[in-house]
Amino acid sequence: MDDAAIMLALRDGDMAGFDFLIQKYRKPIIHFMYRMVHNQAVAEELAQEVFLRVYRSRATYRAEARFSTWLYRIATNLGVNHARDTRHERAASMVYLDETDSETGMTPDVADATPSAEANLLRRERLNAIRQHVLALPERQRMAVLMHKYEGMDYKQIGDVLKLSESATKSLLFRAYQTLRDKLKSFI
Repeated sequence: MDDAAIMLALRDGDMAGFDFLIQKYRKPIIHFMYRMVHNQAVAEELAQEVFLRVYRSRATYRAEARFSTWLYRIATNLGVNHARDTRHERAASMVYLDETDSETGMTPDVADATPSAEANLLRRERLNAIRQHVLALPERQRMAVLMHKYEGMDYKQIGDVLKLSESATKSLLFRAYQTLRDKLKSFI
């Protein structure tokens, strides 16, 4: 049974599948939220709120898009609202791109197995610059970059989450990456 079918069954009162959906998506949603807020406790709270909203919305769920797209739309909206509500707290809205993914053990940047101290310093400096420039992107561009590069979503999925057409999503990501390239020329 696919996720949409499980959600439709949940809508009709079958609670068994909800635990399955939570188990399947809990960690990815926590990771997604963590990249927005860089606070594990807040990310876990926001992820819990995402699933609470999924549960509350079960009666109105329609399987028009993929379940994961609908789920990430809820997560994105919640993350954006949280960032807006806590804007004065810069640390709460920081995006850290050099964090190790606990599921894969990988970092977004693959480093040499035995980097020198100088290479480590340059890598940290480059990642910090990337982080700062991603944070400086307009909100929609920042969300699109996070979903594309770190959640592995395709243009259609991102467009569904952000309520954009596929071509508008491509354009949004093109502008975001162009801005990052321009600002990070000295690090490339």
